[in-house]
Amino acid sequence: MKKSAVIYARYSSESQTEQSIEGQLRVCEEYAERNGYIIVDTYIDRAMTGTNDNRYDFQRMLKDSNKREWQVILVYKLDRFARNRFESVINRKKLADNGVDLVSAMENIPDTPEGKLFMSIIEGYNEYFSEDLRQKVKRGMRETRKKGLYQGGGVPFGYKVIDRKLVIDEKNAETVRFIFEQYALGVYVKDIISSLTSKGILRNGKPFAVNTVYGILANEKYSGKYYHEDELIENMYPKIVPDNVFSKVKAKVDKNKFGKRSITVRYLLRHKLKCGYCGKPMSAETGTTKKKTVKHYYKCIGRKKYHNGCESMALRKEFLEELIIENIIETLSKPKTIDTIVKGILKMQNNDSEHNKRLNILLAEKKKAEKSITNLLVAIEDGVYTKSTQSRLHELECLQDDLDKQILIERNKKAITVNESEIRAYYSKALSLEPQLMIDMLVKEIIVFNDKIEIHYNSPMLSPDESRGFSFIQKAAYMKYIIQNKNFLSQRKIQITMYIH
Repeated sequence: MKKSAVIYARYSSESQTEQSIEGQLRVCEEYAERNGYIIVDTYIDRAMTGTNDNRYDFQRMLKDSNKREWQVILVYKLDRFARNRFESVINRKKLADNGVDLVSAMENIPDTPEGKLFMSIIEGYNEYFSEDLRQKVKRGMRETRKKGLYQGGGVPFGYKVIDRKLVIDEKNAETVRFIFEQYALGVYVKDIISSLTSKGILRNGKPFAVNTVYGILANEKYSGKYYHEDELIENMYPKIVPDNVFSKVKAKVDKNKFGKRSITVRYLLRHKLKCGYCGKPMSAETGTTKKKTVKHYYKCIGRKKYHNGCESMALRKEFLEELIIENIIETLSKPKTIDTIVKGILKMQNNDSEHNKRLNILLAEKKKAEKSITNLLVAIEDGVYTKSTQSRLHELECLQDDLDKQILIERNKKAITVNESEIRAYYSKALSLEPQLMIDMLVKEIIVFNDKIEIHYNSPMLSPDESRGFSFIQKAAYMKYIIQNKNFLSQRKIQITMYIH
């Protein structure tokens, strides 16, 4: 029986065109025909980033999956579905609960437990290389900053760019100095704006807005230096405001700020925990003791929000995370487990290197675009020159530039290969330094009781020999911990059970 499917397509920026969508749809439709899928609908997001799931058609598709009218979502590649690994895992779980599979037309990932494991690893592995590329770009930008060259973006009021160097726009710089000097003397911002307006000094033909003036007063670049992350830049922005005036204004601005930045707490097990008694998720919780000490917990939503009488108790964040991570690292550090995963990654890398379909499609599209440009140029030489031909020629040239960029990216991808030792080094690093990565990729859910914890992995990680005889319970271990909770202050034995799905 044929499965009904929908296609999800997306491109991420205005520089890309409808051609990007057309190519994705064509490949997905061809894949559906070869594999016996019936396409019943399409969902398309145009000029939308994949780094988050705040996309109109994407959210509409997730909502429609609740109707269970189709069984498959077909995408060109997994990065069309999401580039954010964490949100990808969450949304794939939602789809799986509705009986919907996510299928990539360009990535040959089998619909097996092993395939699901490798899909998760590929997501993490791609994110690793994406981060590596980002670091290289950052290094290049840092070198540009060291040379004092402008890197693009909006030019602050009072400056202009000449030969990639920022120089003082003296007319506007005088206005900047006036604003700083008046504020340092205690003049209110609204009165500063009134003075500027009475002098005929406007911003884009209108009086200065209050937020614009505050933005100028808070801009450290006028002092001739600014911080990019932790790096001090002193040779890019010429000084407009004297040090003594800028320091005085900064002190006043900082004093007038409302509130303080809150400290972000990272909850490693968020979206993985489920109460063993009522089945509701366990959410992050922050509390303050009588001595004003901040404590962090995981607490059952059923008991906290719905008051359903659940007997589950809140667990200290540090206690639970240490317990779970220790168990995961112990399991994944076994030599046979590592061998199985590394061999799988190498195999998929070799297959991808031998069959780079994406590059071939891009090269074919470029050839087609070049032929169309040639035909248009011939027509123009023959005297056929209208607004339509001019517009079409511009579209084709933009498409050609975009295809050149994509082809370069794909060729670079093809050139990036890693050997077994590099994969093992990455794997070991992820285990020791990125527990969040391993939890997101490999843990399906964690069911918590007051006296035991069940860790459910989302696919087999053990070799056949190692997993034989452990299809239900792989390990039962007892560990002693003290749970610091007002309702429970004694030593407990926590049973850890690992289930293999």
